[in-house]
Amino acid sequence: MHRSSSNLYPTPFCRDYWRDAVRDFKSLRCLTFAALMIAICIVLSGRSVPIYPGISISFGYLARSLCGMVCGPVTAVVFSVAEDNLSFFLNGGGAYFPGYTLTTVLGTVIYALFFYRARVTMARIFLAKLCNNILNVFLGGLWSAILYGKSSLLESYLTYVGGKLVSNAIQLPVQVLLLTVLFGAMLPILGRTGLLPAQNTRRISLR
Repeated sequence: MHRSSSNLYPTPFCRDYWRDAVRDFKSLRCLTFAALMIAICIVLSGRSVPIYPGISISFGYLARSLCGMVCGPVTAVVFSVAEDNLSFFLNGGGAYFPGYTLTTVLGTVIYALFFYRARVTMARIFLAKLCNNILNVFLGGLWSAILYGKSSLLESYLTYVGGKLVSNAIQLPVQVLLLTVLFGAMLPILGRTGLLPAQNTRRISLR
């Protein structure tokens, strides 16, 4: 069974966009796809590849971006909470802190706002990943300062933000490239299965 609506929207700031997002949250196919993406994130959690001395890139964001694209922002919230907590409890490591769950939720919602029911372009891919990396720098720096800071909160925060700013800037072009390759491969497949509107399965445009 294909989607009941094939609309694309230039922005998420309209009632019909959110109507479709709520409808997809009730769709068994979307929920099944989200569950598959959770499983992939759990497998990928904690696995990374070094791209620069002291800096590695992980791959969970690829599954999160696909979930946001297919399922929309409403499903993305539930997906993110489940994925982040399951990944932590099944894989272990580090301290449990709900701030990290909030970062995951906001990040996946950002992907949904850029990609769900939208024509995918290079500009959207870059801006979505840039917004996520900015989120990681400033929120991630705050959570690290709260959990691991050894001086005042402000000093610790500035220290962590500085380090995360450098690492996220180095990661950004690689992450954008991987997202572009992934979407280029997956858009036709998702279109043929009816998980994306047909108009959204064309070749990625430059703008």
